[in-house]
Amino acid sequence: MSVKFRPLHDRVMLQREEPETKTASGIIIPDSATEKPMKGKVVAVGSGLRDESGKLIPLDVKAGDVVLFSKWSGTEITMDGEEYLVMKESDIMGVLAA
Repeated sequence: MSVKFRPLHDRVMLQREEPETKTASGIIIPDSATEKPMKGKVVAVGSGLRDESGKLIPLDVKAGDVVLFSKWSGTEITMDGEEYLVMKESDIMGVLAA
């Protein structure tokens, strides 16, 4: 996937994972009853922040990481028909192990 967007500084662009539409026992969950997932895949990252001396501090996440993030974080954007979230790295709670 080639995204024509590069987040600035400590911002991260990610794509939400699709919500589960069926429970473990096979019950289908309607769209109106599903919550937006708080899990997504990092698509692009900014270059990082600068400390007081001007040294660049890179981000801890990288493109391809699957992360958990705060429920109300980020700004939703649509590019080429796909929905993405852009948020600060500090809104990400952690990276899920592969």
